[in-house]
Amino acid sequence: MSGPAIFTHRQTRLPYRNRLQGPRFITKNSSEVYEMSSKPMQIFNKEKHSEELATLLSDERYTSYPKIGDTITGVVISVGRNEVRIDINGLAIGLVRGPELDKHMDLRVGDEVEANVVGLDNEFGELELSLRGAGRKKSWEKIRELFAANHVFTVRILDANKGGLLTRVENVPAFLPVSQLSPDHYPRVAGGEKQKIQEKLKELIGESLEVKILDLHEEEEKLVISEKIVWEVKQEDTLSKYHVGDRVEGEVTAVTDFGAFVRFDENIEGLVHISEIAWQRIDHPRDVLKAGDTVAAEIINIDGSKIFLSMKKLVEDPWQGVAKKYAVDQWVKGRVLKINPFGLFVELDPDIHGLAHISELSTKPVKDVHEFARIGDEFDFRIISIDPDNHRLGLSLRKAKEGEEKTEPEKAETSA
Repeated sequence: MSGPAIFTHRQTRLPYRNRLQGPRFITKNSSEVYEMSSKPMQIFNKEKHSEELATLLSDERYTSYPKIGDTITGVVISVGRNEVRIDINGLAIGLVRGPELDKHMDLRVGDEVEANVVGLDNEFGELELSLRGAGRKKSWEKIRELFAANHVFTVRILDANKGGLLTRVENVPAFLPVSQLSPDHYPRVAGGEKQKIQEKLKELIGESLEVKILDLHEEEEKLVISEKIVWEVKQEDTLSKYHVGDRVEGEVTAVTDFGAFVRFDENIEGLVHISEIAWQRIDHPRDVLKAGDTVAAEIINIDGSKIFLSMKKLVEDPWQGVAKKYAVDQWVKGRVLKINPFGLFVELDPDIHGLAHISELSTKPVKDVHEFARIGDEFDFRIISIDPDNHRLGLSLRKAKEGEEKTEPEKAETSA
């Protein structure tokens, strides 16, 4: 038989592997099978070829072909701006597009997903699928199982922003905040500049990290994970050996505006806050320490996996003997170390520093401390208060020496 075929019965399209061979059709209410190809159409009589037809119809690829409403599992084979194509076990290709995409799913080629069948034959001869509902529901079911079991799993870092790292868990976008990174990956940036922090975080793109789920809100599509809590569990045995008051020795691994990190006992790190580096006031930890230095410190607090150290605890407190060197109403020579809007920080000796408040600088109002003095300037100050317990010593320039009123402070010596 040649010429165009006219179908008078409802037809069901069967799946095919090679679209160049053309689709096959079976007329459900007839005994004929039609095969469309580049060759002239041939009609096979069912009675003559019943054995071949029985074999065809028993093939699971045909009898299990998806129907509208079915939930199918497939593998993503392409991702476009507003569409995703999915291979359904080699039986057919499904297309997800437009409103049927789940904006919260960050799909990549090779991902296995679940989708709902919403159409059997679109203009491309493909199934029409929807990711809304089926795939999302299944993903969140698996996520809840991971959370309930407190399970450790591995994620691959896909991107970074100023606040942390971006990845996916079961095709659902997940966020790993900077605060939840392990000490090995925590970005230590001087000044805490967000741009530099982001640059450090971007170095982790492509890395695989072991994490746990920290928090989830399915309704808000929020998923937060943590690397730090995994690290904490691994360090529990080692941390249990240490107690407040223990002396440790280690290497300075990083220096920041707020202090220095010291690594000791394999991979344990502690923080020496700037206030615990030395008894005297210092402007920046880098003035005293640098990465690679070996230092000794005392553990002053343990909070979970956080260990806080003090270097000055291992050194005698010079303020305990301040009364032997200085007294209230005594006039001393001091050098300006730092200028703040509220006054001058003054060095009396390498260990003892004092503060001359703006109200104690002159008998006349001082509007701008920077116009009054420069760093390095030396003046004769009068001690007006001493508080050894809180390491405070108050100084004045406006108090008259021996009861004589000074209208202006006199510099004892000026250094550049």
